[in-house]
Amino acid sequence: MFKRLLVLVILAALLLPVFAVNAQDEITLRWRTRPDNQAEIDVYQAASDEIDAAWDGVTLQYEPGGSETASYQDVLITELTGGTAPDVFWIPGTDVARFAKLGLILNLNDLAAQSEGFSKDDFYPQIMEHLSYSLDGSDTLWGLPRDASAFAVYYNEDLFDEAGLDYPAEGWTWEDFRAAGEEITALGGDIKGFGMSNWWGPYGYFINAAGSSFFNEDYTGCGLANENTVTGLDFMASLYNDGLAVPYGEDPEPVFLAGNVGMFMNGRWATPGVVANATFGWNVAELPVGPGGPSNWLFWGAYVVNANTEHPQEAWELVMKLTSPEIQGKIAGLGANIPSRVGGSGVDDFLATFADLELNNQAFVNGLGYGVAENPVWAGDWSSIGTALDSGVAAVVAGDLSAQEFADTICAQVDPFFATE
Repeated sequence: MFKRLLVLVILAALLLPVFAVNAQDEITLRWRTRPDNQAEIDVYQAASDEIDAAWDGVTLQYEPGGSETASYQDVLITELTGGTAPDVFWIPGTDVARFAKLGLILNLNDLAAQSEGFSKDDFYPQIMEHLSYSLDGSDTLWGLPRDASAFAVYYNEDLFDEAGLDYPAEGWTWEDFRAAGEEITALGGDIKGFGMSNWWGPYGYFINAAGSSFFNEDYTGCGLANENTVTGLDFMASLYNDGLAVPYGEDPEPVFLAGNVGMFMNGRWATPGVVANATFGWNVAELPVGPGGPSNWLFWGAYVVNANTEHPQEAWELVMKLTSPEIQGKIAGLGANIPSRVGGSGVDDFLATFADLELNNQAFVNGLGYGVAENPVWAGDWSSIGTALDSGVAAVVAGDLSAQEFADTICAQVDPFFATE
């Protein structure tokens, strides 16, 4: 008995270092997205759990970001400079240049070159062009696109019915849109015809749909000094000045979900939250056609890697797993976004989502077809440009600045931020 006990003690002593090494070899990767709502948090947590369960030696910790505004990026930059940021995180396409030029994200080109089966051609080329932009002439890959999206108008069918209106149809115009907003607002009480958030995407749509643009043709300067900018902002501001919209700066999503907004402009990322929380009939339509023709945005964002991660190889592998056809297909199947891969059945998976609700998913796909691609502005400082645009547009809506004064002065304010080193 003593000999057997002695053998067991010796074996235990020999195995302890093995267990210790294995415990030390277990890698923990933290990763983050900027979710729009709890339903979207659940989508990405499920994806994280699935990858984690199948990945030996790596444990994942998913961290939903706390804000859907630019402060999400600002918090990340503070954490990156302080050494507390996640290993992998999602950022909007507009911010890729900002993070890269600050040296905060890793150039993944060498890791990608060593990855069997990886090809940039698997993703939308106009997105990969931005993610492959070189700051020094070397081969570059700043990340991989998580998804693509476009805006749509989420509309409350019950309010349209109550106001005696036809639902929005393909090709509807600004005149149709405003008329619907007036009739729905006239229902009274807390009802408003329209709601949108106060960032560059929504107000940029009105500018683009009027025939103007934030940028000149090669994205090296301002393109707003024209009458089309005035037309777009005047129309948008009138929705607020005439009491047809949720006050500018207030979050319209909870008001829409409460059944008090007829039309709500947002991207595909908002769909899971509407599905989970709306208690009224609803659907989506393409954005109305402005005087400049059909317009939308091709939104995209990328998973990037912390330049100071202790596990660059594993972080890159996580980026590939998060953008794999399997994960993208499942996320598309849950309805949060459109896959960023050009091949396979991703779009078909997306179009089949919420079939029982008969949602007009084609509205988002159509929007991508004529959408203006989100641009990182490599030859400028988008953060400063965006801040100036936000301030100027808010002043127009508040009546402190006319749309004409905005068009006359905004380029002088933002052109210095396009200066390259």
